[in-house]
Amino acid sequence: MKNQFKKLFEPVTLNKHVTLKNRIMMAPMTHMGSNDDGSISEQEIKYYARRANGVGAIITAGTYVMKNGGLPKGPAVDQDEMIPGLQKLASAIQRKGAKAILQIFHGGRQSSAMESGEVVSASNVPEERQGAPVPRELTQTEITEIISAFGQAARRAIEAGFDGVEIHGANGGLIQQFFSPHANKRTDNWGGTIENRMKFGLAILDGVNQVVKKHAKSPFLVGYRISPEEVTTPGITMADTLSFIDVLATKQLDYLHISLNHFWTPPRKGVNDSRSRLAIIQERIGDKIPIIGVGGIYTPEDALRALETGVPLLAIGRELLLDPDWVTKVKMGKEEEIKTTLSPFDQEKLLIPDGQWNLITNFGWVKMDKGASQIL
Repeated sequence: MKNQFKKLFEPVTLNKHVTLKNRIMMAPMTHMGSNDDGSISEQEIKYYARRANGVGAIITAGTYVMKNGGLPKGPAVDQDEMIPGLQKLASAIQRKGAKAILQIFHGGRQSSAMESGEVVSASNVPEERQGAPVPRELTQTEITEIISAFGQAARRAIEAGFDGVEIHGANGGLIQQFFSPHANKRTDNWGGTIENRMKFGLAILDGVNQVVKKHAKSPFLVGYRISPEEVTTPGITMADTLSFIDVLATKQLDYLHISLNHFWTPPRKGVNDSRSRLAIIQERIGDKIPIIGVGGIYTPEDALRALETGVPLLAIGRELLLDPDWVTKVKMGKEEEIKTTLSPFDQEKLLIPDGQWNLITNFGWVKMDKGASQIL
């Protein structure tokens, strides 16, 4: 590799003495490639195995902990019957030299109500989009059941041989709905003050940690993903997030993953600071929890610039859809060969599941070209 890129390939040891072979991880991305019942499909295994060669770790797509929090063709970890398929997935990733991290989530008002026909959330507030369903407010008993379901999901991930779990508290899912002043209008101990709005995510984290302490026989990572701001009014502000991460920094947490569309964007509101949100977060708690940054990292030069903020780990997503060998090419000094556009003929060669291919082509995830595929 070229000397300038050596920093990308430095190993990083996380808090539980789990060492990633380099600073690059595969970001979690919706793929809609699981079987209809949520079990792991063969195409899903091939998709991840194809991208596990170079990265230090793969964080899977959000894997639902309860049926009423799931998405169609999404992976499930809601019952023990899912463990054999999850075990095959973890092994396929690990055989290529990457750590396997299972992202666990509940979609709340974003879900497809796969079990009961109704969506649930912190309160009966719909998303701000046309046609969004009005969710039913969760009861105290149901909240406790969901917290327990996250713990059981972590147990299943341990039994399936994963190296860790990532609690998905970002991108508008149920955990974020509880933290959000837009989605959470509760007047009980789960809503109102920012301290109460934090409680759901913190209770899940504590529950997962208890399960890991009881069941893991070797070091097992627990990460947490957040979206630092919302566009809604009211919504989560950068000030809210800084208060939340101050508390997360006191917990047993192996990393904090900051979900952003672009690594270098500054805060919208809540703080008077023109630096990027990631730089602010890194300065705030980076000495306590390893931070993962993501968003708009297309080239190895972009990655180096991102590391200059002090953030120790980077997640890349769309780049690995375009070119599964992104990391390997940089390591071999062949970064000029990295593919930057997607051909209509690439799906089969890149082992991209049908559902994800439809998302890519219909919603402009990546730049498409009309030429023949460059990947052989």
